[in-house]
Amino acid sequence: MTKSRVFNIPNLLCLFRIAVIPVMAVLFYYDSATAAWINVFLFMLAGLSDFLDGIIARATNQTTLLGKFLDSSTDKMLVGVVLFMLVAFERIDGIWTVLAVIIYLREIFIAGVREFMAHYNVNIGISRMGKWKLTLQMLAQGFLIAGPYGEMLVPYAQEIGRVLFLFAAIITVVSGFEYAREAWKNLKRLEAENQI
Repeated sequence: MTKSRVFNIPNLLCLFRIAVIPVMAVLFYYDSATAAWINVFLFMLAGLSDFLDGIIARATNQTTLLGKFLDSSTDKMLVGVVLFMLVAFERIDGIWTVLAVIIYLREIFIAGVREFMAHYNVNIGISRMGKWKLTLQMLAQGFLIAGPYGEMLVPYAQEIGRVLFLFAAIITVVSGFEYAREAWKNLKRLEAENQI
């Protein structure tokens, strides 16, 4: 893989998402409207970069193995760290933390399933429901990142964020079962072919 292929625009967008993560984590420690809105803006940019990198990669034929790895990994890193920070700063509290745990465990489980199946040259792609899951997660987290300052722009912002978070958790579980079912089918096939 040449240097120009590694540092193409889609890969740089993925690297941008990685760079944004520690900045967002630090901004949580500043209890001000300015810090909250900068955080929301950075999160929106990260979400937009996730939407654009795949489109650009396919449209310009700049798809690389590194890009595929970064695209799937950076989403989980971003969502996971934001979940931790939302819980740490009590934007998500009480019973809502259970939903955060469910979302996080699902992401780790599916990453493990994909890695295991890759050893047997089985690719489990991202489903349409998986894409909806990520979209809802990011929408919910965007509202929750704003915290009490969200009310300055959108009435009942925290309540909207929590409702979206609930729907995101439901779709996260359903899409997780879809991936698990697909993996199970492939496992049974591989066992029948004596490849495991």
